[in-house]
Amino acid sequence: MLREGRSTWWLLPGLLCLAFFAWALTRIDTPFAGRAFAAYGGVYIAASLGWMWAVEGARPDRFDLLGMLLCLGGAGVILLAPRG
Repeated sequence: MLREGRSTWWLLPGLLCLAFFAWALTRIDTPFAGRAFAAYGGVYIAASLGWMWAVEGARPDRFDLLGMLLCLGGAGVILLAPRG
């Protein structure tokens, strides 16, 4: 981004998203914060691919999309699995 001569203001959306995540994680009950953080990993990957496509102009290929779906599926298992 900076190497391409773009403004440092492009960092602001990413910083705001990270700040929102940090705040949202404090809203989770302590025993479940680890699961929320694991789910964040899947969302982070999806958002990274979206950023790569929208801002950097590099369209994700089928392996990028497959990896993202695997990560989101894993995050779903972590969050939604029935527990006793």
